Amino acid sequence: MQPGPGPAPWPPTDRPRVRQIVLDTETTGLDPAAGHRIIEIGCVELVNRRLTDVNFHRYVNPGRESDEAALEVHGLTAEFLADKPPFEEIAGELLDYVRGAEVIIHNAPFDLAFLDAELARLKLPRFSAHVGAITDSLALAKERHPGRRNNLDALCERYGISNAHRTLHGALLDGALLAQVYLAMTRGQDALGMDIGDGGEGTQRAAPVAAGPLSTFVLAASADEVAAHEQLIEGIAREARAAVWSAP
Repeated sequence: MQPGPGPAPWPPTDRPRVRQIVLDTETTGLDPAAGHRIIEIGCVELVNRRLTDVNFHRYVNPGRESDEAALEVHGLTAEFLADKPPFEEIAGELLDYVRGAEVIIHNAPFDLAFLDAELARLKLPRFSAHVGAITDSLALAKERHPGRRNNLDALCERYGISNAHRTLHGALLDGALLAQVYLAMTRGQDALGMDIGDGGEGTQRAAPVAAGPLSTFVLAASADEVAAHEQLIEGIAREARAAVWSAP
């Protein structure tokens, strides 16, 4: 008896490879024009809407202190950052990692202002020139949930994504949570159709849905999926300095 064919490869060989990067930064303050700098960059990769665990995470020495309010948010002290590389030493790695991908950022203008300021110091083109498209997940959330809170904590609660381990902000941890929020927020978009780029950088439009009464179907995560989620978060917490993200 001839053995049957093995499992179908993933991604399917006849399906285009769609690469998306969910990016987040932590900074010394709120305004790059006032000399504030990036201190942490976290990127989480999705290929064909699946997490790959091929992530990018770097701490950065900003050469200055963080504002007190910013320090309360991220907890990354000048002493901890003192032996970390400056942005110029990790810029090439970052740009190689994101090159050509669609980059998803929550409140994209904020992070882009800092990234562009860092690249300008190195006389390099703006961040958008290195990537395929930029999607602002905050703008997307506001379209789907007008008049409601759409920060990361609120979206995690809305979509049933556990963030109990998030005691302080961290770029890689927040990127991993945002990746799950983005997948939940855009679930079914492949079936409805995606049109990226025709309406401007990072624009997405779903195909029209027939009018009429709708019923809601909620698919609960399986035990294996819950375990995989917890394993991913634990791994990220270890990589991103576990003491920062774990409750005392």
